Amino acid sequence: MTEENASTEKRMLINRFLTKLTRDEPQMYYASTSEISRSIHSMIKEHTNRLSVEEQALARNLSIQEIEGLLGFHAR
Repeated sequence: MTEENASTEKRMLINRFLTKLTRDEPQMYYASTSEISRSIHSMIKEHTNRLSVEEQALARNLSIQEIEGLLGFHAR
């Protein structure tokens, strides 16, 4: 998997958890990017065993800062 492909896959994974987060906790819509990143990071860690092998590999070293960066990139 190329680096660009991995970044796209990570964004898709994060967006999936972002959708779940805002559906389950609508007040998070108004939260800061750093707070949302922490919540998504926690959700990913909690649900790692439910992810595909490929997604687990992507999520394994995903940091809160990387999630925040990808969320910030997405917003532009």
